[in-house]
Amino acid sequence: MALYLFNLAGAVALLLWAVRLVRTGVERGFSVEMRRWLRRSSSSKLISLGSGLVASVLMQSSTAVAILTAGFVTAGTLSAAVGLSILLGADVGSALVAKLLLMSPSWLIPALLLLGVTLFLKGQQKNTRQIGRILVGLALIFVALGMIRTSTEPLQEAEGLAAVLTYLGEDMFTAFLVGAIFTWAAHSSVAAVLLVVTLASHGNLPISAAVALVLGANLGGALIALMLTLGSSNDARRFILGNTLLRGGGAALALVLMTSIPQDLHWLGSTTAERAINLHILFNLFVAFLGQVLSGPVLALAGRIMPAAAQPLPEIERLSALDDALLSKPDQALACATREILHIGEDVEAMLGSVIGLFRNWDDSMASLIANSEKRVDSAHFKTKVFLARLQGAAIGEEAAQSAMDLSNISVNLESAGDLIARNLVGLARKMHTEQLRFSEQGWSELSDFHDRVLTNAQLALNVLLTSDPDAARQLVEEKEQVRAVEADLQGRHINRLRASQSDSLATSNIHQEMLRSLKQVNTSFTMIAYPILSQSGDLLESRLTENATARQSF
Repeated sequence: MALYLFNLAGAVALLLWAVRLVRTGVERGFSVEMRRWLRRSSSSKLISLGSGLVASVLMQSSTAVAILTAGFVTAGTLSAAVGLSILLGADVGSALVAKLLLMSPSWLIPALLLLGVTLFLKGQQKNTRQIGRILVGLALIFVALGMIRTSTEPLQEAEGLAAVLTYLGEDMFTAFLVGAIFTWAAHSSVAAVLLVVTLASHGNLPISAAVALVLGANLGGALIALMLTLGSSNDARRFILGNTLLRGGGAALALVLMTSIPQDLHWLGSTTAERAINLHILFNLFVAFLGQVLSGPVLALAGRIMPAAAQPLPEIERLSALDDALLSKPDQALACATREILHIGEDVEAMLGSVIGLFRNWDDSMASLIANSEKRVDSAHFKTKVFLARLQGAAIGEEAAQSAMDLSNISVNLESAGDLIARNLVGLARKMHTEQLRFSEQGWSELSDFHDRVLTNAQLALNVLLTSDPDAARQLVEEKEQVRAVEADLQGRHINRLRASQSDSLATSNIHQEMLRSLKQVNTSFTMIAYPILSQSGDLLESRLTENATARQSF
């Protein structure tokens, strides 16, 4: 029995990794398009619901959609009500994914592996390689599900496991908690539901246990997004809490109803597995419908539970990561400098995410916060520059000296990005507010999309700084070229609108063009993080990627 349990654990691990592999492929290949699509889905609740559903199917994670949407709500480009609709749609999409993944003909796995590996190894374009990654991930999901079925067949005769599963069927509240805890630990409601349904397909689980575990997975899935967005704005946390109240609270209420009033679930399917997965889908559809009707009261309740603070508490001063006592230990000193530069980058990223809202709704307090952040960045940059200069002046090896120089250059570029945001972009937004100007709708849509592309690259750059991953570094440099091409295209579109004598475009022409240039420069500043890593990996010829650098990607 121990061997079968070991095989089952390995299959579950493969399932979790395969789901993550698919999500990574979507994020790396299509994150910009995904973010643009979600941000533009505010025209109606139905469109918002559908956008969330499709995004969740593609990313196989309602949590990932929740985090993206929380960023838009924080930046002010989406309202909390629209964010709630998107997330409710994402919950439905997550449920549908589990249903789709359970249907796999025998020929599908080799076909997906053959096509996926071919696209990944032979593809010349980034998106082509990521499509290959997604297909391989899907194939591995089906492989993992087959391994789970194979591993659980012999366990049907194991008395100990049978007793546990029987107990879960008799104590649905315990099963509910187990489902929620496992989903939270796995950080994937899709994987949790797939595991439950696969176990149920061999008769290992009674219907009562399967239902309770699936309902628990809904609570766990809602809690994941809530915990991961605790540092977001009040508006973002409120719509996430609203979804938790609807989905998690609804799951708990459904459990109470099913234990107090036993239900005949034969109408949901002929097998336990069919009933469990169909109940999962119908539950999320019902919650989505209820959420559209009750979004106002739910958000109001969430606001009472999590109100906005009238006066924010004073921030605790962050201690510098720089320690002069470690200058005699180059490796530790470089690690301290890297931590400090990461903090600088996080401050600049927060400034970049917040500044876009000022162009539509000027806010003196937000402008002051950005100015204060810029002063903090300047101070941290100066201290880091002095620290690294002192380290270079010590008797350290050539490799450590080069690393110190690379970190110093990264700090300079991040400080430059902070200046561009606090001076150029905030200044442009202030001018629009003072002169009561507004961009044309098309112009504003283009600028919002471009800003979001740059913000995505900034987040990727900080991940590169933290992990030193050559694959991500190559992607970052490729995105730099893409940003340059997009900026040139947007400048051309703006000129065409001027030729058409559109009054709003004429009034904001200089601001529009300067905003594009500033955002491109901010993107370049963040991209510079990638070059030292690519230089060490041999992917650079002078300042350009080698011809085969983009072909070297790893899973």
